[in-house]
Amino acid sequence: MTILLLVIIYLCFISLGLPDSLLGSAWSLIHLDFNVDISLMGIVSMIISMSTIVSSLFSDKLNRKFGTYAIVIISIFLTAFSLLGFSLAPNFIIMCLIAVPYGLGAGAIDASLNNYVALNFKSKHMSFLHSFWGIGTIVSPYIMGFSIKNYSSWQKGYLLVSIIQFAIAIIVCCSYPVWKNKKIQEKDDNVVPKNLTFKEKLKIPGVFLVLVMFLSYCSLESIGTNWVSSYYVAVKGLNSALAATFGSLFFIGITTSRLISGFITEKLGDKKMIILGMVFILLGIILLVIPNVNYYVSVVGFIICGMGAGPIYPAIVHSTPDNFGKENSQGIIGLQMAFAYIGSTFTPLLFGLISSALGIEILPFCFLFFLIIFCVLFIFLQKKLKKSKNMK
Repeated sequence: MTILLLVIIYLCFISLGLPDSLLGSAWSLIHLDFNVDISLMGIVSMIISMSTIVSSLFSDKLNRKFGTYAIVIISIFLTAFSLLGFSLAPNFIIMCLIAVPYGLGAGAIDASLNNYVALNFKSKHMSFLHSFWGIGTIVSPYIMGFSIKNYSSWQKGYLLVSIIQFAIAIIVCCSYPVWKNKKIQEKDDNVVPKNLTFKEKLKIPGVFLVLVMFLSYCSLESIGTNWVSSYYVAVKGLNSALAATFGSLFFIGITTSRLISGFITEKLGDKKMIILGMVFILLGIILLVIPNVNYYVSVVGFIICGMGAGPIYPAIVHSTPDNFGKENSQGIIGLQMAFAYIGSTFTPLLFGLISSALGIEILPFCFLFFLIIFCVLFIFLQKKLKKSKNMK
């Protein structure tokens, strides 16, 4: 029963990842059909992210009232109906309105399932869980590319993913006996979480640094996951159908590295995994900025950047109890998620505005900008943590 439940949960996270790369894959056509500027994709992304933040903040209350099983089903159906709405949207304003329920559904299922897996399963399953999210993000651009190539329609791409979401929702509905028979077994840990105020959390040595690190990392990731397809259309001159399939390059890198990380993190440790990730991102950027080469070089570059980004997020979160104390980790991780959403919410919009003025070819240099910020903060964080431990 436990294995079957894990399969269902992994399937749910595939459903969570499926829509995430659709917007970036199709936007080069959507903005033309709706007669809006290419930079306005950032508006849709921001609305989705803000809605996700809201549902994540209320996920605790919703879970206590309805339970994980109900939240998962409602969330998948909500995203399925939203994707169906995207496929029928007649203009940009309607798409923005539909982005609200999509974001609410995505945030609720994300927070709920992460909490459920943390309570019921070993840590390795959490790593693999996010890898299955990556599988969803990899598959969807190919679905969109197929739709654009064969039907000359981005709408049918959204429709096909919506049908898949409805199918997954029905499977989860039929799995109630599996959820019911699985007893929650919390980890044997007697640590009592501290109820700290925002100011008290920031006073803990290194917390502010790690929060800005999270913002920088998620800013880089959000550009890589939203703007790759548009980059290939505008800079490399590829057709929209082929460019749509390239929208998954960053996700391919992230998913691959997270699968590998699940097997080697315990040997290398969180700190070395973060350093290795930064090195890979830098190597990917170098490939992206090489002038006058075949676009296949940039394909490898984006994949390597994604591989570098993959282990960073889970490694920072996993190291939080060791860096700041188990009694403080719950509150600090909540702040980390908030700063992560801030980066992923506002950076696509900001990049859209900057790229409209300077050209989308600045994308690799934006990668480098956020990588430098992250690297400098990481160095200061290690010094701060070392000094704090020596004072104890």
